[in-house]
Amino acid sequence: MGYVTAVPPPRSEAAGPARAGRLSLAVALLAGALGAAVALLSTRQRWSEGTATVAGGAFPLTAKGSDVTGVPAALAIVGLAALVAVFAVRKAGRLLVAGVLALSGAGIVVAALLGAGDSSALDEQAAKASGDTSATVASLSHTAWPYVAVVGGALILVAGLLALRYGRLWPAMSGRYERDGAPKVRRKAVVVDPDRPEDIWKALDRGEDPTGA
Repeated sequence: MGYVTAVPPPRSEAAGPARAGRLSLAVALLAGALGAAVALLSTRQRWSEGTATVAGGAFPLTAKGSDVTGVPAALAIVGLAALVAVFAVRKAGRLLVAGVLALSGAGIVVAALLGAGDSSALDEQAAKASGDTSATVASLSHTAWPYVAVVGGALILVAGLLALRYGRLWPAMSGRYERDGAPKVRRKAVVVDPDRPEDIWKALDRGEDPTGA
């Protein structure tokens, strides 16, 4: 009578999902953290510049990214928080947080592209400088920093898409704190001899009542 021996699956097939999970996790962490840093940095830089006519002369004006729009900086913080929160939740919660991460990146991209051609911040400065509410900025130009913010948002978006696709393979921070279901070994109580002072002192050191009361 012959015997059939079960052949285990090739190690490469079994390790495939685990390798994909590790790689996607590393890329998502790097992309998300770098994207948030880039987006925050770009909002502190000069996005646009121009001139306003004040007392017959040209007065230079500049606007930082935060003057143009506060959306990229706010969404960068939201995205960074979502990147951390991905590891604190599981299943449906992880998909939800991953979606927030992806939407944060997409929102930064859209807001930065809209801000790249926005002149409202400089127009407001021109009105204040000239004392004329209808004054607008002249010789308007924009720097490359809005597009740097776009890159930061795109990196956060990539991190969110990776979390949506491979998040189920990633570990959770709370996993190591969960019980594994193994029964705990109960320590046997030490019998204290009241006639031996050293036993009494040892029981007191352990926080036990040597009298047994």
